[in-house]
Amino acid sequence: MRCALRPERSAHQTQNKYTLESVRMTTLDLSFIGIYLAAMLAIGLYANRKDKGTENYYVGGRKQNSVTIMCLWVSCWIGGASVIGTSTKGYDMGITAVWYVGMTAVGCLLFSLLLSEKIKRIGDKLQHITYPEFIESRYDGRARLVATVCTLLGMIGVTASQLVAAGEILNTLTNLGIGRSFLIASAILIAYTALGGFMAVVYTDWVQVGLLVLGILIGVPFAAKATGGIGAVRALPASFFDLGAWGWPTIIAFAVSTVLSFFTTMDSYTRCISAKTPAVARRGGVLAALLIIPLAFCSTYEGMATRLLIPELPEGTNAMTNLILFTFPTGVKGIVIVGILAAIMSSGDVAIITGSANMTRDIYQRYIKPDASERSMSRLSIAASAAIGIISAFIAWFMQDILNILFITLTILSAGLFFPTMMGFIWKRGNSHAAFYSILFSTITVIGWYICKSIGLGGVFDIDCLWPGLLVSGAIYFLVSAFGKQSEEETRRIEEFLSIGKTQKESTEA
Repeated sequence: MRCALRPERSAHQTQNKYTLESVRMTTLDLSFIGIYLAAMLAIGLYANRKDKGTENYYVGGRKQNSVTIMCLWVSCWIGGASVIGTSTKGYDMGITAVWYVGMTAVGCLLFSLLLSEKIKRIGDKLQHITYPEFIESRYDGRARLVATVCTLLGMIGVTASQLVAAGEILNTLTNLGIGRSFLIASAILIAYTALGGFMAVVYTDWVQVGLLVLGILIGVPFAAKATGGIGAVRALPASFFDLGAWGWPTIIAFAVSTVLSFFTTMDSYTRCISAKTPAVARRGGVLAALLIIPLAFCSTYEGMATRLLIPELPEGTNAMTNLILFTFPTGVKGIVIVGILAAIMSSGDVAIITGSANMTRDIYQRYIKPDASERSMSRLSIAASAAIGIISAFIAWFMQDILNILFITLTILSAGLFFPTMMGFIWKRGNSHAAFYSILFSTITVIGWYICKSIGLGGVFDIDCLWPGLLVSGAIYFLVSAFGKQSEEETRRIEEFLSIGKTQKESTEA
């Protein structure tokens, strides 16, 4: 089966070894894709028969080992957008693409070293499952509500973006048409995640991370062989070896936003809560960071190699998929493509579970029916996961600016929630009024700034909206905390929260 990936060929292109005629997905390659999709659905059905209850559904019974935590981190943050985005930017701009995934490793490492053990201890003691529950324990219900809204919107945006990517990849490989491909990918992802919950994510992520790592690593020797050696990329223009080619203002804004998002997205907290011990939570995150670094460099190199092999691709074209289709042998081609598809699916399932927990724990059980039975919550969890997936699919299908929506929601999370979150773990004076108003006005600032920039007002609005959002959030949080007063009840609650997060040694010293 031929895949219509390229525009009509010029005479020059016809002479190139890597032409449309070389792009062929055989029955063997396509069978790997079919087996993978069927296996994901089967795993979801299997996980559905295991232990019941919301704690098992959302955090796997709080008993996962270091390797599982590592896989959960990698599957969540190194998704289809990351892998494909890095290789594509490497194709367009060169070595500067390493920042795209490289900063993910930095964020994962810092979060794991600074907060993972505290979160595990507090989560176990207070029986938390979601990030907004931490916010309420440290501050109050108002702060939890705005954190819930921001988190839920962010997870829907992430899920929608992954569904778009999965549909496009599947269509590229099979020529089923974008509509059918989108429906197939969406239905399978939603089904196995909703049915199996967190353990389905665990089981599938073992497979998906293995396929992803295998696919990216295998790509290096095949790309090197096709180009005449790893050093062949030196024939590319000098600009391709400039780490700052992306533009330092953009790189810095992206780096800060990426690192901060680790501290404010709910899936970071569920990783820690699901670990067997605080030490396991920390170790799993560190291992994930160490694994992400070589993936960043390999993906970047593969994009640059594709530029050398197929220089005629339009800017923004999926470089990695083209490299695989044009250079990999039959059989291997199918396995590696499955790895890319796995990366997309693994990010989507995490986002669905996270959004589902927001709906059931942070909205339904918190504000609608606090005394809901465990049985009804278990049923609601499955329904909520399906609802998150379906809502995301509708958004992905009808809204063309899904990437902009994803950008703005993640910026809101990074800018509005970082100071209340980070300082909440280390600063006693931070109070509930400071948290609520800093999140609220930071969100308003980011949205307003983004609108002004989008309509072309220029001037100061050309600055990335992350910076004014952070400035407003930090200023309000510190000023209100410094000059505001805490009630005796709030002071007691804060001291209890912080004491739970300390190690035995820290408590003794205190």
